[in-house]
Amino acid sequence: MNYNNSNSSSILKDIILLVVRVFVGFAMLSHGFPKLQMLLAGGKIEFFDFMGLGPQISLILTVFAEFVCSILLILGLFTRVSLGFLIFTMIIAGFVVHGADPFEKREMSLIYLSVYLLLIVIGAGKVSVDHMIERRKRASDW
Repeated sequence: MNYNNSNSSSILKDIILLVVRVFVGFAMLSHGFPKLQMLLAGGKIEFFDFMGLGPQISLILTVFAEFVCSILLILGLFTRVSLGFLIFTMIIAGFVVHGADPFEKREMSLIYLSVYLLLIVIGAGKVSVDHMIERRKRASDW
């Protein structure tokens, strides 16, 4: 494979973006799914109370970001909007919830935050539902 060729480079970039989106999306799902189960269990919710919203609302917002937005990220659907919610959630996790903890406790949320920041700047790539929608829009504008 000739990596100097811009077409090959573009294909490689899109494959890497897909792999990163899918990997980080499924990895975050592993954090969001237990929270979804906690929410659906119906018992007393003990969760971080963000800005006085109450533990239940805070948990609902976290489940939305970590579970729903992760699925959207995997699909590449509403990618940048989903990443906005995920970035916000990781900022709260890394700097508020675990703000006083040692770096080792904050590290994972900061790594997720870094990947999400890269993805929001670069975008979902061509192997995404967002790209398919954009292509259809452009085709129908003709």
